[in-house]
Amino acid sequence: MITCIAIDDEPLALRQITTYIEKTPFLDLKDCFEGPIDAITYLQTHTIDLMFVDINMPDINGLDFVKSLENPPKIIFTTAYSEYAVEGFRVDAIDYLLKPIDYATFLKASNKAKSWFDVHEKQPEQLQSNEDFLFIKSEYKIVRIKLDDIKYIEGMREYIRIHLANDKPIMTLLSMKAMEAQLANKNFMRVHRSYIVNLNKISTIERNRIIFDKVYIPVSDQYKEKFQQFVEKNFLS
Repeated sequence: MITCIAIDDEPLALRQITTYIEKTPFLDLKDCFEGPIDAITYLQTHTIDLMFVDINMPDINGLDFVKSLENPPKIIFTTAYSEYAVEGFRVDAIDYLLKPIDYATFLKASNKAKSWFDVHEKQPEQLQSNEDFLFIKSEYKIVRIKLDDIKYIEGMREYIRIHLANDKPIMTLLSMKAMEAQLANKNFMRVHRSYIVNLNKISTIERNRIIFDKVYIPVSDQYKEKFQQFVEKNFLS
């Protein structure tokens, strides 16, 4: 299932998009918003695969809203104005829907999104591992990484950056979801939509932030309870 949200300041247009999402079998509507401000708050604590975003909205338009996000989900824009199409694709939108939108057109765009996720979420050739190490594709090479050398993993749109204890970071085309699944039950934990940390490498925690050298990694509300359980389990008092 592709998790998604919808954002549109016009109630009727928002209702239409949410209805289309709910009738599409591979889409899972998590929430909808009549403006980007509430959506920003939501995205700080929730991980979403896809957003349907209206471009013409008050306060901040859809294009500027997407550009403001550090690690945005995939985007399908909706608008009544065709002149935004080119700029929409410049921010890596999967598709651009011109209002009024019929279901056939919506479904075609949604299938494009599904095809993208089918390719990028299932990358068996990108990631292989055993209990002690991973093989990662990076810059046309296959690199072996010891799990114990990983400090934390950072999500960066379509890529991830693996930060190592004694070497420079390694970039690879892989999703955070795929990496999280691969590292399950291996002393790694996702603490934020953009971060997975090696629990064995944590030395300092301050105000719901994990400190690696001079890097402060936030623990978001979505993952706070699980992380707190880990801390309490290992807390000496």
